[in-house]
Amino acid sequence: MAPNVLGNTILLAEACIEQEDRNNNNAPVGAQQYKNKSFLNVVPPPKVTPVTEVLKPTDAQKNVTVQDAGSTRRRYHHVYVWRNIIAFVYLHLGFLYGSYLLVTSAKWSTFFLALTLGSCGALGITAGAHRLWSHRAYKAKWPLRLFLMLAQTLAFQNSVYEWVRDHRVHHKFTDTDADPHNATRGFFFSHIGWLMVKKHPDVKARGQAVDMSDLQQDGIVMFQKRYYALLMPLFCFVLPTFLAYYYLDETFSNAWYVVAIFRYVLSLNATWLVNSAAHIWGTKPYDRNISPTNNTFVAVAAYGEGWHNYHHVFPWDYKTSELGTYSTNFTTAAIDFFARIGWAYDLKSVSDDLIRKRVLRTGDGTHQCSEEELHARMVDYVNQLDHESEQAVWGWDDKDMNEQDRQDATVRNKAD
Repeated sequence: MAPNVLGNTILLAEACIEQEDRNNNNAPVGAQQYKNKSFLNVVPPPKVTPVTEVLKPTDAQKNVTVQDAGSTRRRYHHVYVWRNIIAFVYLHLGFLYGSYLLVTSAKWSTFFLALTLGSCGALGITAGAHRLWSHRAYKAKWPLRLFLMLAQTLAFQNSVYEWVRDHRVHHKFTDTDADPHNATRGFFFSHIGWLMVKKHPDVKARGQAVDMSDLQQDGIVMFQKRYYALLMPLFCFVLPTFLAYYYLDETFSNAWYVVAIFRYVLSLNATWLVNSAAHIWGTKPYDRNISPTNNTFVAVAAYGEGWHNYHHVFPWDYKTSELGTYSTNFTTAAIDFFARIGWAYDLKSVSDDLIRKRVLRTGDGTHQCSEEELHARMVDYVNQLDHESEQAVWGWDDKDMNEQDRQDATVRNKAD
């Protein structure tokens, strides 16, 4: 029996869009409004309850932060958001059913439509919400910004404004309680669990303080933020299902579960891998002291976002990696294409010299520069052995012979 597409869409929208102060705009009464426009500048947060203070739980609020007497680590009691949990269970079951339909009854054209829409949604996240709006790694003219905004709406990972706010806080406070998807809480939490519970108080406090003035001046971003509750269901669920059903002559079940649900859940998990797997497994060529890693599998799955160790060291690089090829960084290829037609400009990247200095100073030794530097030092050491003295000598009695060398020499079978 064909599913009720509009009904399912409304239910998903209601379940997944957080209603209470999702943009952290309800600052405490009397809180100062910060207007510092410096990029990623986090000013002191408004006065909030200290995280070490024991909060008295009530029936409506069980969100407690306490100080363990035997440990300096703070404990935070999760408050589950059941509407999100139920929605994710349905979505992932729908993903499994969509996978079955994909290989048993769906048309090839349906698969290619899902792939095309998935790629557009991915670019909305990677090239749009991430590299353009979160990090200002390049600039875009309004046609590209409009396309990326609509593509990001198709991807349904909250509005650009919310996405950027959380991501900037993630970079400023990585692996702390203020990190929305703190990787120190384990793979599951950093992958999907953080969306199943209410935010830690530190996340909300830092989210209120992070500078978002640049996005507030972007009319396209603010238009999406204002009408997101209408735009998201339309672009993420209704239109994809409609296109497959009416233009590809596909069944409702195949259209809904393959083009809408399967495509959406697959793109979600690809993005989440950057928060989870790329903070656990991989190499750290640029900074061994941070958790983000370079992970090739995640780079392919997330359209170039898996070079995470590099990205956290140089977040302003529009490539988010040092690599010069497009095979593991489709997003860079797309941005370069838009630059050629004049829609993208001011593409920022890091110089080879700066990369080399950082690699040699803090890298874990897996970078090519580290190997080259080690080889160069070995060659230099050998060369110095061959020319150790600043002035050549002819033999033992040469007056230019270094006296220290005489003292260190071993003379066997002395005559006296």
